Amino acid sequence: MRFGRTPEQHAFSEALDDLLGAADVSSASRAWAAGDHSAGLKLWQRLAELGVTGLLVPEEHGGVGAGCADLAVAFERLGYHGVPGPWIESVAVAPQLLEGSDATTILSQVASGESIVTVAAPGGPYALDADIASKAYGVFDDMVIELNPGATKTSVDPQRRLFVMSAGYPITGRIDPSRARDLGTLACSAQLLGAGLRLLDDSVAYVKQRTQFGRPVGEFQAVKHLLADVRVALDFAAPLVHNAAVELDAGTPTAGRAVSAAKVAAGDAAYLASRTALQVHGAIGYTREFDLSLWILKVRALVGAWGTPAEHRARILESLVEAR
Repeated sequence: MRFGRTPEQHAFSEALDDLLGAADVSSASRAWAAGDHSAGLKLWQRLAELGVTGLLVPEEHGGVGAGCADLAVAFERLGYHGVPGPWIESVAVAPQLLEGSDATTILSQVASGESIVTVAAPGGPYALDADIASKAYGVFDDMVIELNPGATKTSVDPQRRLFVMSAGYPITGRIDPSRARDLGTLACSAQLLGAGLRLLDDSVAYVKQRTQFGRPVGEFQAVKHLLADVRVALDFAAPLVHNAAVELDAGTPTAGRAVSAAKVAAGDAAYLASRTALQVHGAIGYTREFDLSLWILKVRALVGAWGTPAEHRARILESLVEAR
């Protein structure tokens, strides 16, 4: 299956880069981690004006009604620029969970950026940024449940502020939540891919400036090989992410397996990018004050979000065995 970005998707990606490249996203991320959401919410609204928040919201609810390929394009750029907030939950997962329920009225507010929705990830009672969300939901016993935020939970990434949630009442009957989970996993994979690309770009720029023995360290073959390995890993992961988006749009029987393969590949590539970035930056890469830490911590958190590598590898194996 082939994937090629349309001219519209290229233009969308460039528009996101223009907006986010001109914004001080790093400062907004640090403020978000400290509990000051003002800059991050302004950024949320500006991205809403570009249609990001309504990508998967149907047109009848004021959204774009786009497909998964567009979602992957957007989340790759969100990951590249390190934008804080519950983007996966509000943009990728909530529209699928709420479609056809009594809560569809909130979808128009999500599409416009007026409301933010968070969703507890599968397998845990924690939800991201529940204090700034208009609504919080979870899936229990195949029903969508409205949740209430409680105490905060320490996250490996301070930008990803976790809250312990308590169950409220169901807003749907029994549903199949698998597509919503796959959409969340796809968005997470695209974010990982974008974060890995950013770490590689920053590392390449840094080794051209840092000198040892009177030469830029980027001239040394060992450093070139490290960065080339990252480039190869990211280049192998990207088609898997885009293929997963195409298969989800097409509703193929192997779409779930494709999503898991994308998550494993993107997670491995982004983690390699973060380890290599630390190595080539040297001691400064370990400091919280240096912006590199924002992406390294984000990658570490996203690798285990929306299914661990072990869970997705097991899912791939199970799918392959069933297909025999």
